[in-house]
Amino acid sequence: MENHDGVDVGIVAYRSRRLLRTCLQSLRAHAPSRPMRVIVVDNDSRDGTAEMVREFSEVELIEPRRNLGYAAAVNLAINRSDGRYFLALNPDTQIHPGALDRLLQVMDADPSIAICGCRLEREDGTFDHAAKRAFPTVVGALGHFTGVGRRPGANGRLAQYRAPTVESGPVNAVNGAFMLIRRRALDEVGMFDEGYWLYMEDLDLCYRVAEAGWLTWYDPSVVVTHLKGATTGRNRTFRVNHAFHHGMYRFYRQHYARSRPRVVNLAIYGGIAAKFAGSAARSAVNRRLLGRD
Repeated sequence: MENHDGVDVGIVAYRSRRLLRTCLQSLRAHAPSRPMRVIVVDNDSRDGTAEMVREFSEVELIEPRRNLGYAAAVNLAINRSDGRYFLALNPDTQIHPGALDRLLQVMDADPSIAICGCRLEREDGTFDHAAKRAFPTVVGALGHFTGVGRRPGANGRLAQYRAPTVESGPVNAVNGAFMLIRRRALDEVGMFDEGYWLYMEDLDLCYRVAEAGWLTWYDPSVVVTHLKGATTGRNRTFRVNHAFHHGMYRFYRQHYARSRPRVVNLAIYGGIAAKFAGSAARSAVNRRLLGRD
């Protein structure tokens, strides 16, 4: 139910106190011209995050007292929100002047847009290619995860996952680090799927939105800084690694498997399992070398 025509911002935090403080400061400094509520869900950080959030009197804090994962936590913020739009925002982002007003105007102008994203840039100003994505194909996934599709100048089917043909406008998916969502679309297709603990829940929502006939929109004229990997790190814990690959499995099983031959499905599942085994082993070795375990 919409009680105001502005935007509610939902941020899920986990042991990201310093980054979250900067994010909240950027929201305070560059708030839109219409009403804005900011809701932080602290996933049991136990590092002073909750205490820091209380320094921002305008910010609402939800403390579930355990780590719910991303999808379930952001849904708590959605359930508390009552604006026309909901912004799912990562704590490792920084809002720039005029960004929210511009994208809210885009959403106002076209009621067929359910989700809007923007250009995400790393701290050094380079483009974060995950800002826009195509729904994965087998070849596109191979190109992405082997790195071939991520090389400079890569295009075609191997680079498909990064949506290289889309400069602006309609796109399959945008990144959950900054995802402006029309509340009416959420009411129609549902909130984030809590079967995803972390990762792929943004792609899943974009897929369900597209299936329902809504648009996802990419506007590169708006820039938001994204300190990618700052909250999860390069070498994922076993739990986070499992969540990433389970998300891949769940997305494929839910949206693709029914239309594919059983032998193809088994090959895909086997490939995901093999990738998980290799990634988990590599991360475990690296974390041990870095003294993080």
